[in-house]
Amino acid sequence: MTTPGARDGAEVSHNGPADVDELRADIAQTRAELGETVQALAAKVDVKARLQETADGAKARLREGLVEAPERAQHLVTRTGTAVRRNPVPYLVAAGAAALIVLLVQWRRSSR
Repeated sequence: MTTPGARDGAEVSHNGPADVDELRADIAQTRAELGETVQALAAKVDVKARLQETADGAKARLREGLVEAPERAQHLVTRTGTAVRRNPVPYLVAAGAAALIVLLVQWRRSSR
């Protein structure tokens, strides 16, 4: 005896214990899948845990940046030093302009 299956339109036979075992296995698999789905949805709804994960990720990225910062700073200092040695005029002009601005600001404050 066969009846149309509830799922994909296949026919399901009802011939005895083997069919019962298949149904039980199918039910167990469906329950496991449903449990995984419920856990995934619960994780998405758990705002506190998601915020904690985000904070932990941000902390990890910050730590990585702090580890790399001295290396990057050293590289920048080396590059700048090399550039100044090659052509010091623009840097001397910039330093002179900065010093002039500082002196003007101090002179203006003292004259008030």
